[in-house]
Amino acid sequence: MPRQFKRREDEEELIRKFEALVKKKSTDYFDLDAFETIIDYYLTRNKNKKAMQAIEMAMELHPFSGELIAAQAQVLSNLEKFEEAEKLLKDYRESNPYDTDAMLNLGSVYSMQKKFDQAIALYTDALESNEEILDEIHYNLGLAYQGMENFPVAIEHYKKAINHNISHEGALYELAFCMDLIGELENSLSYYKKFIDEDPYSAAAWYNLGIVYNKLEKFEEAIEAYGYALAIDEEFASAHFNLGNACMSAGKYKEALDSFKQTLDIEGPSPEVYCSFGMAYEGLGQYELGLKYFQKATKLDPVYDEAWFGAGSCLEKKEQWHQALHFFNKAVKIDFNNSDYWKALARMDFRVGNIVSALTAFEEASQLNPEDRDIWIEWSAIFNEQGAFSRAAEVLITALEDIPDDAELYYRIAANLILDRKIKEAFGFLENALILNL
Repeated sequence: MPRQFKRREDEEELIRKFEALVKKKSTDYFDLDAFETIIDYYLTRNKNKKAMQAIEMAMELHPFSGELIAAQAQVLSNLEKFEEAEKLLKDYRESNPYDTDAMLNLGSVYSMQKKFDQAIALYTDALESNEEILDEIHYNLGLAYQGMENFPVAIEHYKKAINHNISHEGALYELAFCMDLIGELENSLSYYKKFIDEDPYSAAAWYNLGIVYNKLEKFEEAIEAYGYALAIDEEFASAHFNLGNACMSAGKYKEALDSFKQTLDIEGPSPEVYCSFGMAYEGLGQYELGLKYFQKATKLDPVYDEAWFGAGSCLEKKEQWHQALHFFNKAVKIDFNNSDYWKALARMDFRVGNIVSALTAFEEASQLNPEDRDIWIEWSAIFNEQGAFSRAAEVLITALEDIPDDAELYYRIAANLILDRKIKEAFGFLENALILNL
């Protein structure tokens, strides 16, 4: 049995044992490592109440554990009980002033409350007395400055973190993110390549170089970089997953499936991975398989909106309009502010004859993303098909407020006005279309 499966089976057995004890309201002894595994299992799945239950049981047996204090503070923060988390960590630090993890956790709680100045002051003091974790301190300073939207200073701290630890994945990733925000992503390539020259066996450096290439839409280069990361660390699950996404962007759907299968083997099932399978099969035109994996994702996480939307997309391509309408409705209910979901819902409402609902959905979509030309064109097409050419033209004229330089909109307006026998007015729009096309 592969190593990752064995680890996962051991973890699941531990969770089953713990939950059985909770159900029976009985007690048993778990060592600290076992409790940490249980707590981490719940935290990664955002099951904060169960995590807190495990922490409280653990603290009865291991009352002086700094790791449990930190986990309790994390759960309190997840539940937005920031003052309780802050007090807990402050009290612990009074008797354990040199516990660096507690210091970093307290700084994180400050940052979550947007008390960035306090977090920065705490981290800055820590720089003088914690030489062994300078990478983590600079990384957290970067996060605090990033929270303040002071991206240049955040970048400097991420670079310092990487100077101390070239394999610091968080700093490497956030550096690329900040460089992207300030429009310096292209320039960051030389920075990552410099580190790779110094340490060509850093899987994290190759991985983050892949992220930069992917953001720059240089997909072949991204695929190559992720490939090097995996040559160094074949169980690097995130590299497998990102390699799959890069292959998807390059239209290499079969290769993407191979990468997603590797991710699944290493990390086990997740809505995100199943959704990726669905998109790959959809890209291959295998809509039944795509639908199967999107539905697997919804079973794991009923509020994973991308999976509901993906299932609807496969059904739409199979021309199963009523079924697609159901899935698009689900996606919209979960994410009310996604214009793509509203646009898809509008299309399906129109397909099944719900004209009023379709018009309402297109209006919602246009308000959320007025620069999406397709929304306006599809919206106007409903009026056009009904012979309401003047209304069709009005919709497209409204679109010009946000997309004033789109020649196709002018051509379509002119065509609808001609059909409405407003020839003189149509020629004005046709003239503008021709000028834009010069």
